Amino acid sequence: MTDDRSVDATYENEGTSDTTPMVQISLKEYDKLKERSRYITDKDLIALIDKLEFFVKELRKHIVRIDI
Repeated sequence: MTDDRSVDATYENEGTSDTTPMVQISLKEYDKLKERSRYITDKDLIALIDKLEFFVKELRKHIVRIDI
């Protein structure tokens, strides 16, 4: 049987917003990750962008600009 104090101690951080685990990385690794975040690397998103580019090219073939 446990006493009430030990049960309360296990839940003392419940409800606080700072319960996420921390990871330490070097500044060099952080800079590398920060640089990578500027680029799109998701294969599905790249495929979607390529498809959009294809459709835009197809639409441009049908544009006729006439000065009125």
